[in-house]
Amino acid sequence: MTALKTRPAPDVRAPVTGLWRSVPGAVLVLVGALSPWASAVLPGGAYPDLATLQFFDAPYLATGFRLHLVLLGLAAFAPRASRPAGVSVIIVALVHTGFLTALGALSFGGPVALAGGALLAWLGRGQAAPEWKPPVRAVAWPVLVVAFVALLWLVSATLTAGGQSRATNPHGGAEFLAFLGFAVGLVGILSAYGVLAWLSALAERHRLFSITVLLACAMLLPLTEAGTGYWMTVASTIGVYAATAIGLNIVVGLAGLLDLGYVAFLGIGAFTAANLAHTVPFPIAALAGAATAGLLGVVVGAPTLRVRGDYLAIVTLAFGEIFFRAAQNDLGGLTGGANSMPGIPPITMFGLAFDRPVGGLPAGFLYYAVTVLMVAGAMAVLTNLKHSRTGRAWLAIREDEDVARAMGVRTGRAKILAFLVGATLAGLAGAVFAHKLGTVGYESFDFSESVTLLAAVILGGMGTVPGAVVGASLLFVLPEKLREFSDYRLMLFGLALILIMRFRPKGLVSS
Repeated sequence: MTALKTRPAPDVRAPVTGLWRSVPGAVLVLVGALSPWASAVLPGGAYPDLATLQFFDAPYLATGFRLHLVLLGLAAFAPRASRPAGVSVIIVALVHTGFLTALGALSFGGPVALAGGALLAWLGRGQAAPEWKPPVRAVAWPVLVVAFVALLWLVSATLTAGGQSRATNPHGGAEFLAFLGFAVGLVGILSAYGVLAWLSALAERHRLFSITVLLACAMLLPLTEAGTGYWMTVASTIGVYAATAIGLNIVVGLAGLLDLGYVAFLGIGAFTAANLAHTVPFPIAALAGAATAGLLGVVVGAPTLRVRGDYLAIVTLAFGEIFFRAAQNDLGGLTGGANSMPGIPPITMFGLAFDRPVGGLPAGFLYYAVTVLMVAGAMAVLTNLKHSRTGRAWLAIREDEDVARAMGVRTGRAKILAFLVGATLAGLAGAVFAHKLGTVGYESFDFSESVTLLAAVILGGMGTVPGAVVGASLLFVLPEKLREFSDYRLMLFGLALILIMRFRPKGLVSS
């Protein structure tokens, strides 16, 4: 006898679903956004964006964090967007209410918005992102152009949010953190609706076009608000470490070889180029630095063939410490010891020094262009290797070296090749690093730098092509923007890293 199929009884305890779940929180966010946040005008001007704005007196004057909260509140009416919008509102509200509480000028706008954000985050229900069909090429290309231009705006706005120093903007730290919270919410909302996954698939489908447009957008950064000498210098430094992190991503992310002394290869390339800078042109010095670092990468990789895991980490840590102490003691007169190696000339090609402004572009633009091309080349190398037979061998070693060997993978050769390629990329980045700074010292290559590079790979996403770039950018932009907080800077930086790893355990750009 066949059992009758019955429908399950409805759960009367289920919370209110659909639009009504988000309406109360969204309304509170909008009310809080247009309410006074500060009880009085503070010294140095109104705490940012007319914080003493009276309740609904001038909603058209909503700017800065108020405008962000209004946009988030409106977006929160959509059920899929309520949870990411609520989390973003909580970040923005906590930042500004914390500052105003410390200054003793807190009004009711902040707590109301914070309550609305908490309600949205609590009642918001996570749903599977919808799948979008890829459009035809005539539509896909304009969509990709718009997406990458929007990414360029987001990068520029993140760099310039809050200004460059406390002297120019006494509340710059709060504005930067609030904008970062808004950016997190924006990305979360786009992800909830499947837009990011759709754009990623679209970019992969039109890879060559996407790479061309992305490279053009990167070159256009100096034409945005971030096109100052200060930010060009910061962006160039990020580019150097991003290229180095891509090399480490090959060793750690693809091959699964834990390297705790990787920054030594960056130093080898820098010192090699510094010693040759006065006698040979930059391209030759850069190639020499890359070749020297690659050769020593093979030397380091050979003894590691019979060690793995913690023992491999100890071997690479010992190599990094040996290099650091040798550079500190001016071994062979090649590193300058405690005096460093000053007076390294800037890159000069076609009679043009790269540390000078070009036309209407700021000083440092040419170094920025060099690092963009270097990062693009490193990403191309990583992409091709990842999808090659060698890349598949590295992935097999990462998952289980014994099984890979049993399946015929020549693990020893593959591991040495990983060290060779990763060290070569780091040596090339070191050569650019030396000419950009004009001086090279051993203190730039201590153990903490290796840990920072490893953290960039893990935070960005192990084995992913853009992951190392995203991780390096995060690790070097956040400390720079948090200088205003003085003693609390490292605490906030560490808290941000903890939150990222808590909610994105596979990295910001997962494989």
